[in-house]
Amino acid sequence: MNQRTISTKEKLKGVSTATIATCLFKRGLKNQFIQDVKPLKLGKPTMVGQAYTLRYIPAREDLNPITVFSDPKHLQRIAVEECPEGYVLVIDSRKDARAASAGSILATRLMKRGAAGIVTDGGFRDSTEIRELDFPSFHKCPTAPTNLTLHHAIALNEPIGCGDVAVFPGDFIVGDDDGVMVIPAHMAEEVSDQCIQMTLFEAYVMEKVNEGKSILGLYPPTDPQTLKAFETWKQNKI
Repeated sequence: MNQRTISTKEKLKGVSTATIATCLFKRGLKNQFIQDVKPLKLGKPTMVGQAYTLRYIPAREDLNPITVFSDPKHLQRIAVEECPEGYVLVIDSRKDARAASAGSILATRLMKRGAAGIVTDGGFRDSTEIRELDFPSFHKCPTAPTNLTLHHAIALNEPIGCGDVAVFPGDFIVGDDDGVMVIPAHMAEEVSDQCIQMTLFEAYVMEKVNEGKSILGLYPPTDPQTLKAFETWKQNKI
């Protein structure tokens, strides 16, 4: 992974999904927040990585007996073994958590291989164990049945839908306590730079609000003096 990508990832670790959502909205992208997906455990460091995708379709009984897990070419297993270091495994489970997208063994293997996290719009089994891993994990809700009862792994590293959001391989995935945002890869560097500036301005605004200042003219900065004062504040902070 080149230095440019590393720089973008480090910047995104310092901003919130809320800030990213606003930044993308300013660019006309309104539907980049993965719906009904939340972290298994709050308070973990922000998850940032590019997307490596797995897509499920509805299971069919003649194709999904328990014995298929013995096949070394089973795509769920391949996804876990091939997801690149620093990437996030994003799973299209058709927003259906009646069966598990994965469990604690697969999540642990991803963690040990250096993946940045895992996201599904379905559910995980062994959710308590996954929650305690040093590994960001996001899902809809806990579930117990094996994925074979409902999901058939059909494609790797192709465009998918996850929680009503289009996810393309290589898109930047950012997850925090609020949820998960998807940033198109081609704009990730510019978005990360803009988000850093937005985060800095919001810190200035919060400081002023805590001092008792009205938000009118301050947030958004419709008073011309606001941005001038912010630039002076910023210089003193650097």
